[in-house]
Amino acid sequence: MPTSAAHRAALLAATAVLLAAGCSDGGDDAAEPPKESGPSGRPALTAQKLSWAPCPPPSAAEGGGPAPSALPGGGAWQCSFLQTPLDWSKPEGETIELALIRAPARDASRRIGSLVFNFGGPGGSGVTGLPSFAEDYETLRGRYDLVSFDPRGVGRSDPVECLGDRELDAYYALDFTPDDAAEERTLSDAQKKYAAGCEKDSGPSLPHVGTENAARDMDLMRRVLGDEKLHYFGISYGTELGGVYAHLFPKNVGRAVFDAVVDPEAGVEDGALGQAKGFQLALDNFAQDCVDRGDECTLPGSTVAEIETFITDLLASLDKKPIAGIGDRKLTQTQATNGIAQALYSKEFWTYLEQGLDAAEGGDGALLLSLSDSMNGRSQNGSYSNIQAANAAINCVDFKERYTLGQAKERLGEFREASPVFGDFMGWSLAGCSQWPVQGTWEHPDVSAPGSAPILVVGNTGDPATPYEGARAMVNALGKGVGVELTYEGEGHGAYNGGSACVKKAVDAYLLDGKVPKSGTVCK
Repeated sequence: MPTSAAHRAALLAATAVLLAAGCSDGGDDAAEPPKESGPSGRPALTAQKLSWAPCPPPSAAEGGGPAPSALPGGGAWQCSFLQTPLDWSKPEGETIELALIRAPARDASRRIGSLVFNFGGPGGSGVTGLPSFAEDYETLRGRYDLVSFDPRGVGRSDPVECLGDRELDAYYALDFTPDDAAEERTLSDAQKKYAAGCEKDSGPSLPHVGTENAARDMDLMRRVLGDEKLHYFGISYGTELGGVYAHLFPKNVGRAVFDAVVDPEAGVEDGALGQAKGFQLALDNFAQDCVDRGDECTLPGSTVAEIETFITDLLASLDKKPIAGIGDRKLTQTQATNGIAQALYSKEFWTYLEQGLDAAEGGDGALLLSLSDSMNGRSQNGSYSNIQAANAAINCVDFKERYTLGQAKERLGEFREASPVFGDFMGWSLAGCSQWPVQGTWEHPDVSAPGSAPILVVGNTGDPATPYEGARAMVNALGKGVGVELTYEGEGHGAYNGGSACVKKAVDAYLLDGKVPKSGTVCK
């Protein structure tokens, strides 16, 4: 499942609406061509001028909705497009447009440069994500132009598309944890149809949407923005993208922060197993909170085990018989699992998870279905963003492994041991790229970055989607003297927006003043 900070903004919007009505390789010298010709060998690309203008409403692929509201304190968001090669191995060939958004620095006299954000996914739209978190980064806007973008294949940037909205409604309602041979065939056929739809609608782009190309796009972006160094804030998958950038262009790294860190040493199986454990840990913590609140908690059970048994029993009953959801759409086992996971991205949404589970027990699946919709990028009008299509396309072109359903089935025991609730779901997900029409690139990304400036790596002990262990792995993989580890003992996906004044103080001091905290610092 995607690991995106932008999910939390979508989650907030979804639940608020519902409740109102009743979620390469190579070093930098080899990777970056000579300065006089630019990274593509085409002076026109490095010399291009960005035409900033008021931002339009988000496209359907970005999730739709109104244009971004005014900046805190007034002023308008600015949007533009960057021309970049479709295929970086053929830089003289066809180009595509990447959508950008910017909030100019408040204090131009003390401006450091641009601070580029990627909020994760992969597949999350930065053009919609950055305005969603505007208040959280207002301190940083004092001295930076805040910049984000829709990476290639995402949102308004040559988006990957696979199926129509009605087809996606049916696809996401499928049983993704088959119980017999007939259900396995149904799932396999659906995955084949989905992949064929992606190839039909987006075939020429599919080989080129990977993380390495996105990292090269960011270096072109850096140059066109006029920055000598890339100052960067990567969240979730954005830490993987940032790590690949640091590997390719270590001498171009400025002040960089990685928050909610993807384990760069993990392949497909280890990554999925880590997420199963991470979401289970978050669910354990949710259940313990429920126990601690006693009669205030509406869920049945007086222990963590009893509450989680209630949840597994509920999911088992939905596997046999879906319940009423929203309109004519029912809540299925898969959508309920999705909804539970979505609510675990942030502790502030635990109350919605409790309400959704309680309502589902009574036969009303609307809230859990709304949470699942936000995970899948479904808007209230029934249209889908392309977050999941882009997520599949980027992951499948990045990673080499191609597990069949049979191979995934063989590994279910380990996944079930890791998580009684999410184990089956994550285990079967190993086969997600089995029908994909494009080959993958790596077993795991190379993020070694000798010669890079320090990168602040922030790990959250209660993170469900990018487990805490990934932060230490990233620090080690970046190399000696590069990764600086900061630990947050808290809940939710990501630390900077997690409510810790200690984390914010450390990150702001580094980005604004260049003060590197001592590696191993712990915040609570």
